[in-house]
Amino acid sequence: MSIMRIIESRPQDVVSCTPQHSVRQAAEILAEHRIGAMPVLDGASVVGIFSERDLLYCVAREGEAVLARAVGEVMTAPAITIESTADALHALSLMTRRRIRHLPVVDGETLLGFVSIGDLVKFRIETIEAEAGYLREYITLA
Repeated sequence: MSIMRIIESRPQDVVSCTPQHSVRQAAEILAEHRIGAMPVLDGASVVGIFSERDLLYCVAREGEAVLARAVGEVMTAPAITIESTADALHALSLMTRRRIRHLPVVDGETLLGFVSIGDLVKFRIETIEAEAGYLREYITLA
């Protein structure tokens, strides 16, 4: 199944920030929406990811003063992305191999959606449960 089907089944609003946002503003956005990461956009292009980890690491290194710096200076860049035509299992494999928890879904450079490892694990569990149900039904009817 294409990762696009997962995105289409969810609300289309992707919370994001720009490289010019301050770290404090970005932290407030994460807290307000109760999310762990968001894409950093320059127009419609993904230029990085800002996550709780980025916030933690830069505050641990530089202290409170880092909150006034621009997100573009502390974000994870370049962002690892995946094309919307990719298979959801490929996305899950990519996230596992690269040890990341969030993945921007793009068409070229344009952001179409943002998925978490939890979204993909949920999809995989639902797929396995559906397959098991079909097999039980097949065995019952055989």
